[in-house]
Amino acid sequence: MAPSDAGPRPRPFEGLRVLDLTHVLAGPFCAYQLAVLGADVIKIEPPHTPDCARGRGPDDALNAAGLGINYQVQGANKRALALDLADPRGRALFLRLVDGADVVIENFRTGALAALGLGAEALTAANPRLIHCTLTGYGATGERAGVNAYDNVIQAASGLMARTGTAETGPLKAGASVIDYATGYAAAFAIAAALVQRARTGHGQTIDCAMFDTALTLMAPEASAALYAGTKAPRPSEAGIGAYRTADGELVMLGAFNVRQNRRLWQALGRPEFASIADWNGLWAASGAMRDALAEVFATRTAADWEAFLHGIGVPAERVRRLDEAVRLPHLAARGLFAGFAPAEPGTAPVALPLAAFRYAAGGPELTRPPPRHGEHSAEILAGLGCSADEIAALRADGVIA
Repeated sequence: MAPSDAGPRPRPFEGLRVLDLTHVLAGPFCAYQLAVLGADVIKIEPPHTPDCARGRGPDDALNAAGLGINYQVQGANKRALALDLADPRGRALFLRLVDGADVVIENFRTGALAALGLGAEALTAANPRLIHCTLTGYGATGERAGVNAYDNVIQAASGLMARTGTAETGPLKAGASVIDYATGYAAAFAIAAALVQRARTGHGQTIDCAMFDTALTLMAPEASAALYAGTKAPRPSEAGIGAYRTADGELVMLGAFNVRQNRRLWQALGRPEFASIADWNGLWAASGAMRDALAEVFATRTAADWEAFLHGIGVPAERVRRLDEAVRLPHLAARGLFAGFAPAEPGTAPVALPLAAFRYAAGGPELTRPPPRHGEHSAEILAGLGCSADEIAALRADGVIA
């Protein structure tokens, strides 16, 4: 609940300008997190090759309009400038924007912007207070610095797929772009921290954010165990954190993780031999017997019955739902996770956009403008730089902007 004295207040990043040179998912999502918290985010794309995410999604009409859902979910609250950085005039305009910016975010291949004379050194020379954040597959250092990557190949390279699969299935990729979005969150956090640091020191910062590093941090216990050179005893998977088939054929994922939760579960099931287990070693030793017992008992009730029963005794558990079920849970409506705008194209439906995974008591994340079309604000942004209408028209005629 919001404190009773919470009144209107500005969002955290209001008054800050962010130049978003990113494309696809991780980078645009990072910039979106700043945008929903008030930053003036300018999405900069080439005039003739817009962000490829604009053409991806389930609705062909939206894709054709450059407003595919894959783009929209991290495009709101931004303004759009179509600018050719390969043209000297485009680079000059970009540097003028950098002069008045607080943050530049880019996720081009390592060294691509530097080859245009727009690398970190050039940008920070133009604006010493600038926060410059790069998102790449493997980072700017190390033997893989120049290797291109996407979410799926990072899942493969990092060991995440090998840990996700089973003996029957083999390695499996997660069904969503978890590395992209986790990297976007990591970069947004790094930028927020650098802005606090700048407020204290007056100096800008260069941030090197890697998808591969992010993947390993998402598996921190497993990664550190893999590196550990000391004694490592084999550990079975705890029975209390598995999925079990129920009487109606559905699966329930059980989350009786620790000793206390296991005791509560087994007491409620009337199994004192398992309820008396008092430590991790006991849980590991009994894992096989507990798993057999749980498989038998879960088959006696429906998934909905088990969900209600387990929630009632304070044991984490959920029926394994499809995504189209999960997004329609009344709980999410109460949380206000999704918001949106009127249909972007005739004959299409409104798109529900995830806002943010957190709430503020006041001055928190908010949607204020719909995802922009390619180059929608080019003239407006360049006029803000002092360009005349004739100059803007000439730049458009020459293909420097769109």
